[in-house]
Amino acid sequence: MPSECQLFGTLGCHLCELAEAEVMPLVEHGLVVELVDIAENEACFDSYELRIPVLRRIDTGAELDWPFDSEQVVAFLR
Repeated sequence: MPSECQLFGTLGCHLCELAEAEVMPLVEHGLVVELVDIAENEACFDSYELRIPVLRRIDTGAELDWPFDSEQVVAFLR
């Protein structure tokens, strides 16, 4: 599993909260997750406003769009 990823979302987004709940337990296994609020960056907002939540691998740039569960996250990060 890569050591770093980004989770794109925004405050008040119920789906983003669900995605965070799937991803954050993996921190205990060495995953570093950067939570990126798309409202704070115009380029991120333009790219992700209709897609959030989105999980992005730092090493490859590959993205996993919602919906996903923890098993799908683990498979995506392999």
